[in-house]
Order: sequence, then C-alpha cells, then structure tokens
Amino acid sequence: MNHDIRGDGILDGTGARSEPAGAGRNLTYGMLDTLGKAIVTGRYDDAPFPTESDLAKEYAVSRSVTREAVKMLTAKGLLTARPRKGTSVQPAVNWNLFDPDVLRWLLERKFSLDLLRQFTELRIAIEPAAAALAARAANQERIAAIHAGFDRMAAAEAGDDDPLESDIAFHIAVLRASANPFYAQFQDVVTTALRTSIRFTNRFKGRTASLSQHYAVLGAIEDGDSQTAKTAMVELIADVMVLIDDAERKA
Repeated sequence: MNHDIRGDGILDGTGARSEPAGAGRNLTYGMLDTLGKAIVTGRYDDAPFPTESDLAKEYAVSRSVTREAVKMLTAKGLLTARPRKGTSVQPAVNWNLFDPDVLRWLLERKFSLDLLRQFTELRIAIEPAAAALAARAANQERIAAIHAGFDRMAAAEAGDDDPLESDIAFHIAVLRASANPFYAQFQDVVTTALRTSIRFTNRFKGRTASLSQHYAVLGAIEDGDSQTAKTAMVELIADVMVLIDDAERKA
C-alpha cells in the first residue's frame, strides 16, 4: 500500500517525487513521526524493517527524506544499521526513553500494566526528591505556580477544567520549583507517565486525583518543610502503585 505522507509534490522523470523548496524539513518530520510510531507500537516486531528504497516508494517521498528520518530514528535508539545486514529495529531497552518523541509514541501503544509500573517506579524515585528540594528553594513565584496547578485541579473537580492537564500542571510546577534544572528536565517523562496513568485510573469509576493529597504536598512546600513534602509526594504516587498491584492480582 502506498502512504503519501505529503499530499503534494511533483513526480520527476524517473517517477520519484521532488520536493518544493522548504518542504523537505516538514516531510522528514512527518516521516519520522510515522515510522517512529510504527516501530514503538510493534508494526515491525515480526517483520523486517524496510529498505530506504522501499520506504521511499511506500510513502511516496524522496530517498533523501527517508534517509534523514532513518538517521534521526537511529539517533533515538530505535534503529541500527549494520554493513551487509541493513537497518533493523532495536530492542526497547536501547530506545532513548527520555526523548519526547519516543515518549509520545509510547502513548500510542496498547495499554500495559508493566509500562505503567515502570513509569510509576521512576516517578517515585524523582518527584518526592523534587518536592523536598522545592520546599527548600520555595519562593513566591514557584509556590504561585504550584498553587495555580492545584487551583486548576480544584476547578477540574467542579467540571471547569481538564482533570489530566491540571494534574500535569501541578506536577510539572513542583519539578520546576525544585530550582534544579536536572529535575525540570524530567517534565516530559512525568507528563507521559500521568497520561498513561489516567488511562488506567479512569477504569475505576469515580477514581480521580486526590485533592487532599496534592494539597498536602503544596502545603509542605509552602511551609518549607522538605521532609513532609517528600513524604506527601511518596504517598500520592504510591496510591497508583496500590491500584497497579490490585489490577495485577486480578489479572
């Protein structure tokens, strides 16, 4: 089947597509997204990865666009190229799981309790420490950002905001309030983890983010109490682990 990811372009005398000036970058990222999603969601788990020539034909783009997209996927750890063996898909353990594109593609996969557990284990290692740092580095601006996230969560409880986006806003504000740029860099991971988590917790009727638990984190940070902030965040995330354990026992 031919997939034209472009929708325009001109066939040259050889039957290959030529790109209008400036279109190559968009085509490359379109190809990157299409192939990356296909790899992460398992399309090539039991099939060899196509050659650049076959990909160019299948998606109706030039070889240069295909080659650049494959190079970018290789840099993200999804592909590897070996002499005389061609290009093949790497095992998931080699993927750059902190890459925003890879994280986004993971959301396209069939829901997995294993993936949710792995995300949650990482969150427990990161977010409580970030909350403790936030309590030490607390200033008016950082606390105001966490308050804003909490206020959005309260509004969501009343049906006036998006529950997931407001929850994400709260947790990202805590990471940033740590005043440590390394913790702030985990915001894409935490965002994806929360999006994965909500797909799971929504299966439990009436199961929503606990305002009281989030407020305990906020209050401790506001009071400058690093130990309480850390403990409160542990308890908040551990609540998801309890649900995962229950679901695994029933599976």
